[in-house]
Amino acid sequence: MAPPPPAPPPHQSAQLIQQFLSTVLSQRGPSSLPYTEDSKWLIRQHLVSLISSYPSLQLKTELFNHTDGTQSNLLQAQGTIPMIYMNVTYNIPVIIWLMENYPRNPPVVYVNPTRDMIIKRPHAHVNPSGLVSSPLLQSWIYPSSSLCDVIKELSRLFGLDPPLFSQNPNLSGRNYSSNSNAETMRVQLDTGKPAIPPREAYDQSPYGVSRPQQTDDSVEIYKKNAINKLLESLHGDIEILRKNREAEMEGLINAQATLRRREEELLKGVREMQEEKEALEQKLQMVLMNTDVLEGWLRENEGKVRMDEGNLNIDEVFEPVDALSKQMLDCTAADLAIEDVIYSLDKAFQEGSLPFDQYLKNVRALSREQLFHRATASKVRAAQMQAQVANMASRASHSQYGM
Repeated sequence: MAPPPPAPPPHQSAQLIQQFLSTVLSQRGPSSLPYTEDSKWLIRQHLVSLISSYPSLQLKTELFNHTDGTQSNLLQAQGTIPMIYMNVTYNIPVIIWLMENYPRNPPVVYVNPTRDMIIKRPHAHVNPSGLVSSPLLQSWIYPSSSLCDVIKELSRLFGLDPPLFSQNPNLSGRNYSSNSNAETMRVQLDTGKPAIPPREAYDQSPYGVSRPQQTDDSVEIYKKNAINKLLESLHGDIEILRKNREAEMEGLINAQATLRRREEELLKGVREMQEEKEALEQKLQMVLMNTDVLEGWLRENEGKVRMDEGNLNIDEVFEPVDALSKQMLDCTAADLAIEDVIYSLDKAFQEGSLPFDQYLKNVRALSREQLFHRATASKVRAAQMQAQVANMASRASHSQYGM
């Protein structure tokens, strides 16, 4: 297994960070990092932005021990992050692990106390093993969430409730105190700022430190923690309310679109019914006009039928009203007569009583004559329609004058 590349020095430049990340992320074989190819670009951007914003952190690759006993070679950012407590800036040592499924899942963050530091128990966001939990880590959103966002949130939360405090040096041995003081001095020298807030701001330590006298600082911390809890609860309620309102608005928008579609369908139906009504009114006018004509004809011919019951000629019963009607009657009769003749010729040809050449000659002559009668009937029909329209217009004008 090839050894991992050396980590860039503390307070490294952006170029060295880029070179280090390019080397470790492009490795192949047993020493390669377990990140997917499509996520390496985003990992690079997150880490470069993190080190640029917090130069006290240092990048390197380390073996991470999983709870099932397996190990993974992962990227790690180790160092200190700032927090402001009582208007004084302190540095909290942390370790940030980028797990195999990063950045789709959040990083794993540990508070890394030195030998003279103790993790506060209980703490809202740090468990006794140092594992950090925060709202952003619990509600990580890919790809918008980033490492810088995590550090900003932890700095704010730790400023409200610091996770570490110093042990009482009187309870430790001389050698232990000298080693722990040296390690604390190293953390301080990284940024030139205190490593942790004063011990007197906390209650009794779970490791046996005597309880200091309650001060106003503890009361202030309690108030800040209570306010922070209330704010988190309020933000959660607001988020739930916002989601419910968005769902209601979406339902109302869908209902509005449905109503608009139905309105268009109703308007279309009303227009079609209006057009149908107008067409029916025109047909009613035609029926009324034809009714008047038929009633007049019946009145004129009723007496004739009674007088000539014995010798009634059917051809003389129907008399055309005008020349156009007479011409239409003649054309229609001729058309139907020719149709009957052609049918008879077909039957004769099928029975073999008519030669084929004579059959074609007669059918050709009859068809030509039938076409002439049909064309004449079409022109007569158009002329009759024009006459009917003119008659309806005159009737309408007479009815308006009568009113």
